[in-house]
Amino acid sequence: MMNENQTTVNVFILLGFPSLQKLHVLFFVVGLVIYITTVTGNIIIIAVIRLDRHLYSPMYFFLSNFSFLEIWYTCNIVPQMLAIFVTNVTSISYAACITQLFLHICLGSAECLVLAVMAFDRYVAICNPLHYTTIMDTKVCILLASGVWLVAFLVNLPPLISISQLHFCSANIINHFFCDTHPVLKLSCTDIYITELINFIIATTVIVSSFMLIAVSYLLIIVAIVKIPSGRQKAFSTCASHLTVVIIFYGSLMFMYVRPKSNDSLDFNKVISIFYTVVAPMLNPIIYTLRNREVKGALRKLLHKN
Repeated sequence: MMNENQTTVNVFILLGFPSLQKLHVLFFVVGLVIYITTVTGNIIIIAVIRLDRHLYSPMYFFLSNFSFLEIWYTCNIVPQMLAIFVTNVTSISYAACITQLFLHICLGSAECLVLAVMAFDRYVAICNPLHYTTIMDTKVCILLASGVWLVAFLVNLPPLISISQLHFCSANIINHFFCDTHPVLKLSCTDIYITELINFIIATTVIVSSFMLIAVSYLLIIVAIVKIPSGRQKAFSTCASHLTVVIIFYGSLMFMYVRPKSNDSLDFNKVISIFYTVVAPMLNPIIYTLRNREVKGALRKLLHKN
């Protein structure tokens, strides 16, 4: 981190959505509903998995990890966005901005890796069912989950160090609703080429490598399902929810980050950012509950008991 006497900017101003000021009250209400729905939905999924012994399996263990990540991912960004709707613009300290940025890229990386691990779990369950419990035992699941967190934070240390060494002089207005990488880098009064390159390489490596693992897993799953004489629909139904989340998450994420420096408007980037930081986390618990019979059954059972 830079020393205070080297940094002339101690506070950043988040503009949010200046062109939509007349609709801020509406967006605040909608955003608050989405925020509560997202956090509540993911907490319910974690609670149901923890309380129902029928859901004590690797698939639901990783699903609870994913829901836990979604809660932190949402809480890191959405409250700041809601504050902007109330005050039109809001300030954030340099340290808080860098912390939010680091948590954003770390939690996003962790979600990519968890989705990849979940795809591998489905591959083992469908393509090697007789050895599934041996391969995906409790120790392996814990090691994979721990590895996801460790890798996600370690791999993003180079971008954090690089950004922290930049100088921010007079410009301190971030044209975004949170401290994202590209809007923050635009404010630096020093050369950002190396920093942009580091961020691009890390983002591309994490997103593309995890997506390729998912793609290969599902390719092998499809090949295995085609060879099954009966029960194909049941076999693929166990993957449907995960595959839907993967398409939504990676579609917006790749469009936003797996590309070199772009001249796209920041307003358009903000729309894409809203989709994968606000809308997608809300859809995920809905997808996993509406399309998963076991989760719905466990939820009904708990409600009837209460």
